[in-house]
Amino acid sequence: MSLKISHRSVGDVTVIDLGGKITIGEGSVQLREAVKTLLESGNKKILLNLGDVSYVDSSGIGELVNSFTIVKNQQGQLKLLNLTKKIQDLLMITKLLTVFDTYDNEDTAVASFAG
Repeated sequence: MSLKISHRSVGDVTVIDLGGKITIGEGSVQLREAVKTLLESGNKKILLNLGDVSYVDSSGIGELVNSFTIVKNQQGQLKLLNLTKKIQDLLMITKLLTVFDTYDNEDTAVASFAG
């Protein structure tokens, strides 16, 4: 099962809904392209909804960090929504949970974006 990506706007925040697996190869490339496309069209407030992501490998984690860095370098913000237990544990083990702003509630996450 590959990665399914769709995005929608909630106010001035773009929510990227992800489903499936973020793995080496197709999944991580799709995520990178989606984030890049949004930045190029001026969307700098990005919320990744990981609620339907069943699996993330080390390449997928690397891509989350890469996306975070690219968005930050463009003076944007990237935050994570609906982490599964597996992903939360993975981010905790890798000490990346302290890097990302993570939320369980979409309204709270959207409201957290500055200006």
